Amino acid sequence: MTATTVDLRSDTVTRPTAAMRRAMADAEVGDDGFGDDPTLNRLQAAFAERVGHEAAVFLPSGTMANQVALRVLAGPGTLVVAGRRQHVVTHEGGGFGINQVAQLHVLDDADGTLDPAEIAHLVEAADHRWPAPAVVCVENTHLASGGRPWPLDRYDAVVAAGVPVHLDGARLFNACVATGIDAATYGARATTVTACLSKGLGAPVGSLLAGPAELMDRARLERKRMGGTMRQVGVLAAAGFVALDTMVDRLADDHARARRLAEAVAERWPDAGCDPAEVRTNIVLFSHPNAGGFLRWLAGEGVLGVTLGPGVVRFVTHCDIDDDQIERAVKAIHGAPA
Repeated sequence: MTATTVDLRSDTVTRPTAAMRRAMADAEVGDDGFGDDPTLNRLQAAFAERVGHEAAVFLPSGTMANQVALRVLAGPGTLVVAGRRQHVVTHEGGGFGINQVAQLHVLDDADGTLDPAEIAHLVEAADHRWPAPAVVCVENTHLASGGRPWPLDRYDAVVAAGVPVHLDGARLFNACVATGIDAATYGARATTVTACLSKGLGAPVGSLLAGPAELMDRARLERKRMGGTMRQVGVLAAAGFVALDTMVDRLADDHARARRLAEAVAERWPDAGCDPAEVRTNIVLFSHPNAGGFLRWLAGEGVLGVTLGPGVVRFVTHCDIDDDQIERAVKAIHGAPA
């Protein structure tokens, strides 16, 4: 990969901004194992307030944040309900089967959401000797449906089923920018909520998990059990502050660039299942009969993408991609072999 490569593999490839690097260098730090890193404590408190909760915990990754949340929410003999294509099911290395004591129950999530009636059925079924649902996982935005944000009415209907909700908000702020719904409106409806700092917001490391203070105390213990307790982590928290303060509103640029890519894909392959009108955030998904071959050809043109699943290509826009790079990618797509 060269400096001129257009890297659309993921928004995890972003690099910290100059302002983040300065903040990291100047950060006041302490030992978070003892809870005395002042920069991190301020970041956790600020995030909790922003998403409508009492407290928050910083974790190295979104996967660990999800796994910790489910450990504190779902006990033995209960159900964790999730969409069959959600990140916690398909893209966490099978961590659910290793880290959890509950049983996973998957629902259809083809449109990025879950059917509230199916959740209500599981609640009622607990009176008929079925395992009781302990938590429903909602992924917002929903990666596997093309980064779709949840409509608030659908979300409210899921919450109304009466089961605690874990909001996997790895790209929560993309959802907020796309819908105009603020993070507290989404977040306060859930029992726990995560957001990733190192995707579209561009920080180098970290996710945050927020919820009631008592649950966050338990989350710190589960984080320790998974090896996630860090020490002078204020160096990373300082970059997270900059990310939350300066990188949210600009996500609209990523969304516009993703739609430009989607238009190019739809023009080149009209039957690939990519509707630009449905691309509301920073993820473009489409089908290709030779996805691996196409991506190898594309890399030869200096543009990188990945597969999300068999025959499915994914592009993700982010803060290190500008309009000129998008036009280079568009040109390559238009010139790609069938």
